[in-house]
Amino acid sequence: MKFTADQAETLARIQMWRRDVRHFKREGVTEDVLERLRAAMDTAPSVGNARPWRVIRVEDISVRSAVRAEFERCNINAAQTYAGPTKDAYLALKLAGLDAAPVQLAVFTAVNPDEGHRLGRLTMPQTLRQSTAMAIHALWLAARAENLGLGMISILDPKRIETILNVGADWEFSAYLCIGWPESDDDTPLLHRAGWQTNNGTRWEVR
Repeated sequence: MKFTADQAETLARIQMWRRDVRHFKREGVTEDVLERLRAAMDTAPSVGNARPWRVIRVEDISVRSAVRAEFERCNINAAQTYAGPTKDAYLALKLAGLDAAPVQLAVFTAVNPDEGHRLGRLTMPQTLRQSTAMAIHALWLAARAENLGLGMISILDPKRIETILNVGADWEFSAYLCIGWPESDDDTPLLHRAGWQTNNGTRWEVR
């Protein structure tokens, strides 16, 4: 199948305006939209077709509260690694969407799945984790195309999250995702607005 220049431009715009969203409305997301997001993950490439990503849709209030508490614990510890104005700037950032995001997904990687029969990962087992990362990115772009916001919460202890969600020993925590309708249409990255950091762009070296 060949795509048109207009279709390529649409993809480029979706990629350009994908953002890590932290501020959500409390309005819910319908099941048909969520099914399209789930299906988007199915399109992601994976090593040896292992499809190692495992997703838990976190609905239980007590589990969400435990995740929220874990974020607060880790966030306080992270703040101690900064000093002076940088610490103040860090504490001023709203780094979680856990309070309002209607959809919350915990994503794991199966580190020894039967699927794929180990094809392509004997010398590079990290490709399982890379496969999960690509599935998350596919979900992220699909969410943006639906005009949804998605934020990834990385200020969490992986082992504690694995315990909170009571997963098997072969499931490794990869990401906690908050999904919902963004509170505003401002597509300027939060860290840019806060003066924290600007992008340097990707450098390709030729050797």
